[in-house]
Amino acid sequence: MSVPGTASISRRTGDQAERLRTLAAQQATAAVAAVTALPALAITGGKGGVGKTCVAVNLGLLLVELGARPLLVDCDLGLANADVMLGVSPTATLYDVVLGGAAIDQAIVTSPAGLAFLPAASGRDELTRLQPRQFQRLLKDLGHAAAGYDLILFDTAAGIGRDVASFLIASRTVLVVVTPEPTSLTDAYALIKLVEAKQPGKDIRVLVNQAANQDEAAETFARLRKVAATYLKRDLVLAGHLPADRAVAEGVRRRKPFALNPDAPATRALRALATRIKAERWR
Repeated sequence: MSVPGTASISRRTGDQAERLRTLAAQQATAAVAAVTALPALAITGGKGGVGKTCVAVNLGLLLVELGARPLLVDCDLGLANADVMLGVSPTATLYDVVLGGAAIDQAIVTSPAGLAFLPAASGRDELTRLQPRQFQRLLKDLGHAAAGYDLILFDTAAGIGRDVASFLIASRTVLVVVTPEPTSLTDAYALIKLVEAKQPGKDIRVLVNQAANQDEAAETFARLRKVAATYLKRDLVLAGHLPADRAVAEGVRRRKPFALNPDAPATRALRALATRIKAERWR
């Protein structure tokens, strides 16, 4: 009896490993599909500092201006700050809902501009160590809360941790915010790779932020799109771009969202995105 060569053994071992990886991916996808899909747009960014919270807050306000009823949820469970940008001081947060037994409706507040907002807590690391059953319960509660709104906006934390991935998987659409900086593109690709591994074919869109001009925005998106096509074998969709605008930084400093300045270039650009999002069927 002949003994198979090393190359043959390695090839068969590799084929078996590939089949196991494929099976595991299929099982993971089936498990995700079993979770009730939320009518949610998850706004994320891979790394901190790309402006995802600023985008989430101002996008929510512009949707309200257009007549939609969004619910903005601060999903940065450890270092929440969307409340600061909105200029609200909540008395209850996701901490009270998940660990204090409060009803989710009790934690939802309305900003002065009319945006419904569910805040997270800052500096409460207990929220970053939730058990799977607690997280699933949170998603279920969010699903019940979503019934009263047109869509949910998830403002995720930075990075590709478990909590971020869970919110992305539970959302119908993922909006990845990037800037022209190389580190932003690298981290955005890592996040897209994670989502694609867990949910192949997920609706992923890219928003280029802080672009000097349209050419820089197009070049930034083209670089990310090429990498995703080469290594992930999937195409990406450009949701739009926001120009570098002094009104954005001034709004952050003054705790006044730039969307309240209708003439700001960033407002006009983001309103175009809000108009397209409002026109979509989220249920």
